[in-house]
Amino acid sequence: MDHRSEQQMMELILDTARRDDRIRAVWMNGSRANPGAPRDRWQDFDIVYAVREYQSFLASPEWVDCFGPRIIMQTRSDQEEEGADFSDWYIYLMQFADGNRIDLSLVPLERAEVHFLSDRMRVLLLDKDGLLPAVPPSTDADYLPKKPSRQLFHNCCNEFWWVSTYVVKGIWRRELPYAQNLYHGAVREAFDQMVCWKIGYDHGFSVNPGKCGKYFERYLPPEDWALLKETYHAGDYDALLRCLLTMGELFRRWGTELADAFGYDYPSREDRLVTAYLCCGGDPEKLGQEEKADV
Repeated sequence: MDHRSEQQMMELILDTARRDDRIRAVWMNGSRANPGAPRDRWQDFDIVYAVREYQSFLASPEWVDCFGPRIIMQTRSDQEEEGADFSDWYIYLMQFADGNRIDLSLVPLERAEVHFLSDRMRVLLLDKDGLLPAVPPSTDADYLPKKPSRQLFHNCCNEFWWVSTYVVKGIWRRELPYAQNLYHGAVREAFDQMVCWKIGYDHGFSVNPGKCGKYFERYLPPEDWALLKETYHAGDYDALLRCLLTMGELFRRWGTELADAFGYDYPSREDRLVTAYLCCGGDPEKLGQEEKADV
């Protein structure tokens, strides 16, 4: 199947809505509605149909076949328990054989305005009845990092260093899945939060680092990005430990910088003690006298 262009996909999405009298309004969210997002052929089409006779769509799941041959689909029914209430909204995540993807949400007509106004990154494509209010141009302002509160900053630092001790325990025990899951879970999440704050601070909290940090490279200094890339090379125990220590180096530098800028406290003692612990090879006797005295 040949790859359908953006224009072809938009025509299909809108023609489907125009032909079906139950579909009364259409709008788009996601990266295609983000004026600052780079454009490419792999962007999803995040589409919302506001419909009447809502339950008639759910009763005939084959109606989405009109969008073309799929290689896989996920719906809200697939992800929730049998008997769940889908009366508020429904979604079809559709990956097509030509490489395009549509994430298509259905909302009952009576809830259309609420859903439409819930995300300022939206572009109205069709409104048959003039149902939806006029709104300012689409903006990603809701997705920009914000200066953290003192408590949120403290929690992020504490989580990063606390869970790092679990990762190194998994390394010492040679439990790679355990160590990797914690490293790429809670530790990475705290680290990515710090990266977002760093980017936010450097750019006046006016840029969007992107979902899962996909724009980190765009906004970090090249030397920091080069180090950050090294935190992903974790194929074995030694490599994972190196990644963890590199991540700690960046976290420490950015955390200290931001704490000074915000007037907060950075947990230097915990950082120093945990870093020594990570490097002790599983033998606390190798910790320096200062670290053991603090413990």
